[in-house]
Amino acid sequence: MAMKIRLARGGSKKRPFYRIVASDSRMPRDGRFIEKLGTYNPLLPKDSEERVKMDIDAVKAWLDKGAQPTDRVARMLEAAGVLEKKERSNPKKGEPGTKAKERAEEKAAKAAEATEAAEAPAED
Repeated sequence: MAMKIRLARGGSKKRPFYRIVASDSRMPRDGRFIEKLGTYNPLLPKDSEERVKMDIDAVKAWLDKGAQPTDRVARMLEAAGVLEKKERSNPKKGEPGTKAKERAEEKAAKAAEATEAAEAPAED
C-alpha cells in the first residue's frame, strides 16, 4: 500500500481550506484518508502561525513508515524543519517569453538610436 501525505481540499467555492492527511495513494484527493495530520489555510497571511498547523510527531511517524509527501506538503515540512531542504532548479521559469524579449529588443534599439541622435548634434 503506497502511502501519501497530501492535501485534501475543503471549504466552499473560492474559499479554500485544506486538511493535511495521510492516505492511500489510490484514494481520491478529498476521499477516504487514514489520519488527519494538520490543516492549511491559504487565505491567511504568509507570516501567520495559523496558516499551517501540523502534528509534527505524527508526520514524522508516517515518514518513518514510508509515506511520501507531495511537493506542496514537502515544502511545508521543509519550512517546519522536518525535512532537509531539497535543491530545486527551474531555470526557464524566470526567463521572459518571446514577446517580452521582442519588446526588450525594440526598447534597447530605440534607446541606442536616442543616444546616437543626442551625440550627433553635439559633434556638429
